[in-house]
Amino acid sequence: MMCYCLRFMFTAFFALGLYVLLPDVHAIELEQTTAKKKDKKKAVDLPFPPKLPDGKDVLTVTSDDFLKAPDTIGKDVLVAKAAPTVDFLYYPCQTYKAKIWSNWGDGLAVNGKYYSSVGDHDAPKGNAFVYEYDPAKKTLRLLTDLVSVIGRMFGYLPGKIHGRLDMGKDGWLYFSTHRGATNVTTDAFGYKGDWIIKCDPKTGKAEVVAHGPVPKHCIPNSVLDPERMIFYGGTAPGSGKDDVDGVMFFAYDVVNKKLLYSCPDGPPRYMILANSTGKIYYVPGSDGNVGPMMRYDPATPQVAPVKVKAQLGLRSATQETKDGMVYTVSKGNAKAGRSTVFSFNTKTEEAKELGPAAVGTQEYITSIDVDPTGRYLYYIPGAHGRSENDGSAVVQFDTKTKTRKVIAFLSPYFKDKIGATPTGTFSSAIDPAGDKLYITWNVNRGSRAWDCCALTVIHIPESERRP
Repeated sequence: MMCYCLRFMFTAFFALGLYVLLPDVHAIELEQTTAKKKDKKKAVDLPFPPKLPDGKDVLTVTSDDFLKAPDTIGKDVLVAKAAPTVDFLYYPCQTYKAKIWSNWGDGLAVNGKYYSSVGDHDAPKGNAFVYEYDPAKKTLRLLTDLVSVIGRMFGYLPGKIHGRLDMGKDGWLYFSTHRGATNVTTDAFGYKGDWIIKCDPKTGKAEVVAHGPVPKHCIPNSVLDPERMIFYGGTAPGSGKDDVDGVMFFAYDVVNKKLLYSCPDGPPRYMILANSTGKIYYVPGSDGNVGPMMRYDPATPQVAPVKVKAQLGLRSATQETKDGMVYTVSKGNAKAGRSTVFSFNTKTEEAKELGPAAVGTQEYITSIDVDPTGRYLYYIPGAHGRSENDGSAVVQFDTKTKTRKVIAFLSPYFKDKIGATPTGTFSSAIDPAGDKLYITWNVNRGSRAWDCCALTVIHIPESERRP
C-alpha cells in the first residue's frame, strides 16, 4: 500500500526543559513554548526520510556494548551476561518534516507479526500510520493511515494514535485517535470528537467504527475485549480542561455500533482487561498514581462501575496470563514516589506490590509486557524522553525473585554507530514465543528531543529467559 504522507513543512522547536518526567498529554506543547522562550537557536536541519548507513533498510547487530551499564544503574540491578541480537529500522512513512514524529500508542504482537503506530503529532491537519512488522522478512508494511480512512472533509484531523492497538476475534485491528493539540479540538475546526477505527491486516482495508462516541472528547486510552467485541475508552475533553469537563469512561459495542455505557471520573491513561471474565478495572481520575480500583462488568452493561478493595498504580498493564494474573506499573514522580510494579489477581481481585521498577534515574514507564510463561516482565523506563540517561535500558523483571535485570543498553551503541539515540517509547510487545521484544522508539538524530521513530527487535538469548 502506498504511504499517504502529506507533505507539510514545519519548524520543529522542542526542548526537554528541566523535567525528568513529563507524562501528561500537554507535555509536547509545554516544551515547545519553553523552547521558544528560552532557546532562540534554529532546530537542526535533519534529512527526511531518515536513513540507515549504506542504504540499508535494516541494521542487524550483536555487540557486547549492549551489556555496558552506565554509572546511573543501581547496584542491586542485574545485567545480562549474553548480548542480544538487535534489528533496527526506521518507519518508512517519515518522508516529510512533521511537527514531531512520535509514537504514543501501545503495540501488539500476535500471529507472528507486530503491529504499531506512529504519527506526525499535528492537528488540525495531522496524520498517523499503522504498520505491520514481519520478523521473518524484517520488513514494515503500511496498513493504513488516518487521512485515507477519515478523508479530508473534516476541519479537524488528528495526528496521534494514543490508545492501544488490539485485534478482535474477527481478525481486524481496532484503535482510536487523539488530538495533536488542545487549541484545535474546538468548534472553529468543526471538532465533534475523535474516532474508533478498525483495519483488516490482511488487506489493509480500514473503516470508521464510530465518530465521537463521547462527543467532543479525544480518546487517549483504550482497550478492546476481543471476545465480546467491546471497545473501552478513557477520554480527554477536547477543551483540555480536565478539571472542568472531566475524563469519561465508556464501553462501545463495535459489532452493533452502539454505546453501551459512559460515566465521568474515568481512567486517563490505562485499563486492565480480564480476558477470562470480560471485566474492566481502572483507577479513576489517575494517570498512574496509586489509588482505589473500579470494576465494570459487561454482563450488566447499564450498571455503573463499582469500587473494589484493591489499590494499585496503573500507568500501564500487561495482558492477563493463563493463571489470571495481570501486572501493572505505577507512574513515578516526585509527588507519587518511585515507579512500582504490582500484581493483580483477576480471580480474587487482590493486588500486591512487587517492588521498584526503575533501574536508574528514569521512572516513567508506559508499556509493560508479560512473557508466555507468566514469569518475566519487560519494560523500558524513560518513556517521554531521556531514557538514554540510563543507556536506554531494556528491563526484564522476574516476578518470582522480584529482581530487575537489564538485557540491553541500546542508546550508546546506536548513537555512536549511526547517530540515532533511542530516547523513549510508548509501545513494546513481547512475541507470543517469548523470544523477541518489539519496541517502537522515539529517536533523536541530533535535535533537542526527538525527531523520528524507529523499530528495534530484541532477540532475547535463551540463557537470559531461563528460570
